[in-house]
Amino acid sequence: MSEENVNGAVAPAEAATGPAFTVEKIYVKDVSFEVPNAPAVFAETAQPQLQLNLSQNVQRVGENAYEVVLGVTLTCTANDKSMYLAEVKQAGVFGLVGFDAQTLDAMLGTHCPNVLYPYARQLVSDLIQAGGFPPFFLQPINFDALYAEGMRQRAQGGDNLADAETAGNA
Repeated sequence: MSEENVNGAVAPAEAATGPAFTVEKIYVKDVSFEVPNAPAVFAETAQPQLQLNLSQNVQRVGENAYEVVLGVTLTCTANDKSMYLAEVKQAGVFGLVGFDAQTLDAMLGTHCPNVLYPYARQLVSDLIQAGGFPPFFLQPINFDALYAEGMRQRAQGGDNLADAETAGNA
């Protein structure tokens, strides 16, 4: 008879029969929202310019557990003045068992950020709206393409996946 954990994940005894992926915890690791030129910025009529930066960090936190942190920084300017800056570090702890090194790296670099992104996206949207600005919705991101580009850059840089600690960085 199979046992299930509270979150519905497969019990460790069952996970030993093949690769298993579990979401152990999702949380906000860091958040910041700034409107440095308020209240004057609300009278600005120029077309805002947006700059989006993504980052990802992976850290092993247990034998089969990894913390993945997806960083989203959105900067909005108009007439060379900062309107707002939203920074979110959405994190999760994921259980990954039974994957070879290459598949593990791919899971950490694509699947985990795909799980985290909707949470970060919603938080950024809520921050911007709470800051007095119109609603803003980040567009979907293809983490598979970002991961593939990162792998291409690693290959050109001479990094050897087999020699490296699991990178998982998109």
